[in-house]
Amino acid sequence: MGMAAAASESRFHVLAVDDSLIDRKLIERLLKTSSYQVTTVDSGCKALEFLGWSEEERSNPTETSVSPNIHQELGVNLVITDYCMPGMTGYDLLKKMKSSYLRNIPVVIMSSEHVPSRINRCLEEGAEEFFLKPVRLSDVNKLKPHLMRTKFKNIMGNQEREESKEEETGIRTQKQQNVGLNKSNAMRKSSDHEGLSLDGLRQKYSGFTVITLLLSLVFSLCFLIFG
Repeated sequence: MGMAAAASESRFHVLAVDDSLIDRKLIERLLKTSSYQVTTVDSGCKALEFLGWSEEERSNPTETSVSPNIHQELGVNLVITDYCMPGMTGYDLLKKMKSSYLRNIPVVIMSSEHVPSRINRCLEEGAEEFFLKPVRLSDVNKLKPHLMRTKFKNIMGNQEREESKEEETGIRTQKQQNVGLNKSNAMRKSSDHEGLSLDGLRQKYSGFTVITLLLSLVFSLCFLIFG
């Protein structure tokens, strides 16, 4: 694997879930051989906890009490889980993820038993792959297309969110400009109205002065003639 390819794939973070320590170590070694970042947990409950699924959410799955982007903050790009585990099986983990905000994270199931009905059920529920144990390096190589597809979706989703933010910012800016323009127009109208009022008063008092002068002149003539 070239240095550029290794650097690219090292950004992928895989969460491996298996109750068997030996199997966890094996899948961890295979994933690290492919230059993936790996986190391992021993149960489905711990996997959900790592992904941000709270206790409140487990008891009330219709309520979303954490951020839908928390798995992005953790950088988890794929979950690979054993099928047979005590408490919560890999199939149960798959169903919970695909029915929640975690649905966009690819899930791969592993099992030591080749049961066609089990395989079909997992694939129908949304699993990307079903590997038979022991997992081999050729199996791990099949993960890359799913990781690349998810990475592309995340990039597109981030671009859409940025465009949406820019559009919202543009709308707010336009509204602010409109408000400022309306205020400016209102102030100009008020000023024009005041100007017209002053002009009217000037004209009124100017006419009154002319009439007063005329009347004074008439009285003066009458006084001279008859006085």
